[in-house]
Amino acid sequence: MNGSGADPLLEGLAAGNERSFEILYDRFSVRMFRAALRMLGSREDAEDAVQDVFLSAVRSRERLGDVRDLTAYLFAALHRAAGKLALRRGKAVPVCTEAAEQAVAPAAQSESDDFDWLRVQEAIQRLPYEQREVMTLKIDGELTFAQIAQVMGVGISTASSRYHYALQKLRNSLLGAPTSLGESR
Repeated sequence: MNGSGADPLLEGLAAGNERSFEILYDRFSVRMFRAALRMLGSREDAEDAVQDVFLSAVRSRERLGDVRDLTAYLFAALHRAAGKLALRRGKAVPVCTEAAEQAVAPAAQSESDDFDWLRVQEAIQRLPYEQREVMTLKIDGELTFAQIAQVMGVGISTASSRYHYALQKLRNSLLGAPTSLGESR
């Protein structure tokens, strides 16, 4: 990014400014970890994927000055890192394990909430992977549909429709309405 509209954080990152990398980590690490955890299903794998993204950012810092959307850039890198890690570890489509569910569960929940939270997690896990990933990026990553589309290499309308189909399937599942959760759109 050149000119007067340049992002000072991106300029600092491109220049190798240590404080800029601290800000980057503080701003994105928690969101990226939550998304990676839901994608990979393992705390260790999620930590490795997030670490890979930050190390890659440091190594290729000169290119960061040309990034237009830092959030989409980082989550696209996380998407690739999670995929590579799953392949290296011989895993198929990642699923959320009990450890991942606990890490992303609401902090304050009563005993009566436990059943509902478990039902929600089970319903999410029955969604097609593409829909789960869109939900993860939207909710855990706090990305816009435009950013999700960029991360996943799909159109904005595709990202949006996957999210809405996922919500519809979750709603139907939780209300007991018949639905085919295995369908992908």
